[in-house]
Amino acid sequence: MAEKKHGIDQVLIRDLANILNETDLTEIEVEQDDLRIRVSRAGTPQYVQAPIAAPTVAAASAAPAAAAPVADARNNKNAVTAPMVGTAYLSPAPGSRPFVEVGATVKEGQTILIIEAMKTMNQIPAPRSGKVTEILVSDASPVEYGEPLIVIE
Repeated sequence: MAEKKHGIDQVLIRDLANILNETDLTEIEVEQDDLRIRVSRAGTPQYVQAPIAAPTVAAASAAPAAAAPVADARNNKNAVTAPMVGTAYLSPAPGSRPFVEVGATVKEGQTILIIEAMKTMNQIPAPRSGKVTEILVSDASPVEYGEPLIVIE
């Protein structure tokens, strides 16, 4: 049974801290029902009781101009989106040529970038053949599930 103190799952916190150590992340945050737990190397864990929708509303109202280009790309039917959460890499190794560049022609199934998740490198293939018109992420940047990465026309 999970060890709890004042309704807080200490086993979950220990598991999150272990994930930080295993992945070299500096911070991890999870939400479960109305409880949000953030574990960070830079400070102490924070416990916040908040509705799940609150962070989304705050983020949207804080930076509406910054969200516009991503929203346009997300609605673009030609955008290749992230199939998972992780870190996007545009080349197979540091200092090597990127998999694709703007203006390049790609074939369906060709690797266009890598997403690292839990120390596993996942090759992301082009879902269709075409010309790369936009690269929406920078090398070694964190990506969210469904985030637009590259536009192939």
